[in-house]
Amino acid sequence: MNNYKLFSPKRISLGTLILILFFCFKGISQNLPSVSSAVDTTAIKIGEQIRYKITVEADSSAQVIFPEGQTFSPLETVEALKTDTVKKQDRVSLQRIYALTQFDSGAYTIPKQYIVVNGKSFFTDSIQVHVANVPVDTLTQKLYDIKPIIQVEKSNSGLWKIILGILGVLILLGGLVYWFVFRKKPLTAAEKIALLPPFDRAILELKELENSKYLIQDDFKSYYSELTDIVRSYLEEEVHVTALESTTDQLIDTLEMMKDAGQLKLEEDTIKQFKKVLQTSDLVKFAKSKPETSVAEQDRKSVEQIVIKTKEAIPEPTEEDLLQREEYLEALAKKNQKKKLVLTAVIGISILLIAGVATIGYYGFGYVKDTVLGHPTKELLEGEWVQSDYGNPPIGLQTPKVLLRQPVKLPPEAQANIKEIQAFAYRSSLGLFTVATTSMTLTQAVDPNFEQTAEQLLKAFEAQGNKIITTKEEEFYSVSGVKGAKLYGSGKFSVPESNELVDGKYVILFFGGKGFQQNIMLSWLSEDAYAEQIVDKILNTVEVKTTL
Repeated sequence: MNNYKLFSPKRISLGTLILILFFCFKGISQNLPSVSSAVDTTAIKIGEQIRYKITVEADSSAQVIFPEGQTFSPLETVEALKTDTVKKQDRVSLQRIYALTQFDSGAYTIPKQYIVVNGKSFFTDSIQVHVANVPVDTLTQKLYDIKPIIQVEKSNSGLWKIILGILGVLILLGGLVYWFVFRKKPLTAAEKIALLPPFDRAILELKELENSKYLIQDDFKSYYSELTDIVRSYLEEEVHVTALESTTDQLIDTLEMMKDAGQLKLEEDTIKQFKKVLQTSDLVKFAKSKPETSVAEQDRKSVEQIVIKTKEAIPEPTEEDLLQREEYLEALAKKNQKKKLVLTAVIGISILLIAGVATIGYYGFGYVKDTVLGHPTKELLEGEWVQSDYGNPPIGLQTPKVLLRQPVKLPPEAQANIKEIQAFAYRSSLGLFTVATTSMTLTQAVDPNFEQTAEQLLKAFEAQGNKIITTKEEEFYSVSGVKGAKLYGSGKFSVPESNELVDGKYVILFFGGKGFQQNIMLSWLSEDAYAEQIVDKILNTVEVKTTL
């Protein structure tokens, strides 16, 4: 008997076939993922939140993609919590909770949500919720009209930071100048001696020479060199003769001539004694002579007496001499003061140049120029930005300034199709930068005609004196992934209150759905790099509603 005949159709009973099918489907159902959804409540008050939970059970290796963004419209997504994962043997349970809310009363339906598991699509069930009004006691609580928009003065916080930075640099610069230029530095011993009058300095130096070790070390050359330098320096300062560069004979001849002319009342013996000391010094320095130590000590004493007698022999200065000396000292003081001021200016200019070169090297010349001289769109880019919603249906975006409501009067031919239009805009007359939004509700629940709107906007541009040169189209997606259209290009734009045309760029975004349309318009100068950054930043924050 062949075994294969046991499984032939004739031998399989109806009960056996049902049992086989049951186990087959059971094994398949265990491998298929399951998707479910639930809410914690189906009735809330305006502004309260619903916790909407999506649960996916699948294999532990499954890849699951949950909904993101504003996919729960007409309810708004407040927060999407992190996915919670629970493992069950070889399967896993993934749960994600969304906080939803609504600010208008009524009955709403949470639409089916799209979930992807291993590349396959699954949908949750739609859920109906009710949003009730919050009761307001109008008898005890007063009602007030909506206040008009008021202009708020620009914050000066950034200006204070700049001022404090400049003050800090100036204080640092002033401290450096004071420390290196004007500060009275402590004098060294040599500087203190140099500031003494010639006579006092010569006597002090002779006393120090007496206590030196030259004679003990038999260094007569250094001893006599310093001895003659002391007396020669004194004569050059006090008697005003070229003593340091003169030979012995020249110096003695000069002193004798001054004595004969009555300019120096020296005795003949004093001059002879001085000549003898100079001759001895010449022998020691040039002929390597070594006198007795007692002779060297006596020569020092003789020089000290020569200095004293020369001081006594100098005539008293006349009033004219004193006046000339005073004028000389004043001129010298002014000269020193001028040197300090010049040095201070050089230091300051050098620091500014170094700082300027370093700043330009790091940021670039254009950025530094615009920072120092100011640039309208640079100030917009670096100022405090505003996040807000405009119009109904609302358009959410970040802008450097709050967009102000613009008066719009519908022409008769448009009233048949447009029920209401709300416009908001900001225009910079200096930087020629514009950002504007329009939200339109249509009289009929039909899809908006983006091409027709684009054509009308371009005609309106040209009617204002602008000349559109290039026009390009492409798809555009908001932050939450809402699909729209983008019209962009360049042209010659008219300058307000002028006949001048400048090179500019523009971007127009189109969004909408059944019975409504939303537009965002931007225009700026072609060569304005800061405006380009502003436009990119605004476009990265666009958010729109998908339903009324």
